[in-house]
Amino acid sequence: MVSLETPVCDFGQPAPDFSLPGVDGKTWTRDMCKGPKGLLVMFICNHCPYVQAVRERIVRDARELGELGIGCVAIMSNDPADYPEDSFENMQKVAAEYDFPFPYLLDETQAVAKAYGAVCTPDFFGYNADLGLQYRGRLDESRKETAPPDVRRDLFLGMKQVAETGQGPTEQIPSVGCSIKWREA
Repeated sequence: MVSLETPVCDFGQPAPDFSLPGVDGKTWTRDMCKGPKGLLVMFICNHCPYVQAVRERIVRDARELGELGIGCVAIMSNDPADYPEDSFENMQKVAAEYDFPFPYLLDETQAVAKAYGAVCTPDFFGYNADLGLQYRGRLDESRKETAPPDVRRDLFLGMKQVAETGQGPTEQIPSVGCSIKWREA
């Protein structure tokens, strides 16, 4: 398992559009996921211990960000041929088990992950109402283990600032996680 760190936020970078199937049977686009104050695009998967450590916090933060006008979406871009736990059927099970309050989408061709420049799971891309990138950092200080409950909520606070001001924090700590499992070329 390769552990990677996300690059620094490229402020203002536009959010690439997408059209992907969701575990709910619908096809979702970027604009369908966007909220009036912005959009949080999360690249996650089922098998990664870094994602598993924060899955409940992702759900909590997405619910609270939704109340602030930030739409959220999770995209799974791993190759499930090598990681059966990341299959579409297992995506549906995880979304139901954790009651995901956001669309959970399959990026089967991996084109969306490449368009965003996603490198790991979890990888968070926070956009303002104009769909300009304002946050590319971690959820909190959790790694493969869940951090204590009283740690700073980096992602939530960063995206709350985006909802309120349209601008993300200048200081951001990169997210760390498992590498995206790219298909063999």
